[in-house]
Amino acid sequence: MATLLSLTLAACTFGDQSADVLSAKPQTSDESSAQPTTPAPTTKQATVPTAGASMTAAQGNVVLDSTGVPRTYTTEAGDTLDGILLRFGLSADELAEANKVPYVSEQGNTYFIREGHTIQLRKNPVDAKAGRGATVNNSFGQAIFYTTVEGDSFDSLGYQFRSTTEQILLYNPALSANNPLPTGTKVRLIPGTLKIEKAQGEFTADSNEVPLTYTTAPGDTESQVSFRFAITDLRAANRPSSGTGGSWFSYVDLPNGELTPGQTISLSLVNPINKPEA
Repeated sequence: MATLLSLTLAACTFGDQSADVLSAKPQTSDESSAQPTTPAPTTKQATVPTAGASMTAAQGNVVLDSTGVPRTYTTEAGDTLDGILLRFGLSADELAEANKVPYVSEQGNTYFIREGHTIQLRKNPVDAKAGRGATVNNSFGQAIFYTTVEGDSFDSLGYQFRSTTEQILLYNPALSANNPLPTGTKVRLIPGTLKIEKAQGEFTADSNEVPLTYTTAPGDTESQVSFRFAITDLRAANRPSSGTGGSWFSYVDLPNGELTPGQTISLSLVNPINKPEA
């Protein structure tokens, strides 16, 4: 696997919802890796639109399951997120969960609502025993590792941590979508050791593999470094010891968040780095 992957913040956020994640076409058989035995509650569905509702912003094709419940929807030009949610009686969070993404609203929905894009309208059933494994969180409270238990599958992990099968396989190359997840496997939930576009620097970690510090490389941006390590507020770990700025580290291009290379910054609220403001 190449060390430089074209993983951008928006594209990675939506995993297999964006063709920008990999140079190859994303897989379309994401749900095939599930090994359900006992169905868990699935996304609530409405088979008919709300009375009097305008459906002009959701005119695409729908695929129904054997019981007549909408399963997938293919977007058309002019569709909007609100129109799709209204047509199928879904909340934004329900739609995000069914597609294993954190959220669906993204700058005009250009990543999630794209013409010709097929989106999931309901979750696949997962084993009732799934999701009970141990997690390792970073100091921002974000899960970065998960140890699998009996019943776990790519689907159950995807719904729980809002990560597509494609993303999990990228972060864990020893895993295979064609094989069940072995019980007791420590699954990486973030890029971490995987260098991504605009986050190419080296990092240190503690004994639990939780990232501690990062040295910026040319072209790195604040948003991509934050994404690579699941950091929700990079500046909070790098407050200036003097001055009034939000952080001490410097930028080559502040409007675009491009960081000056060669800076060692903190990735931990527990072990912050505080320096005079640049």
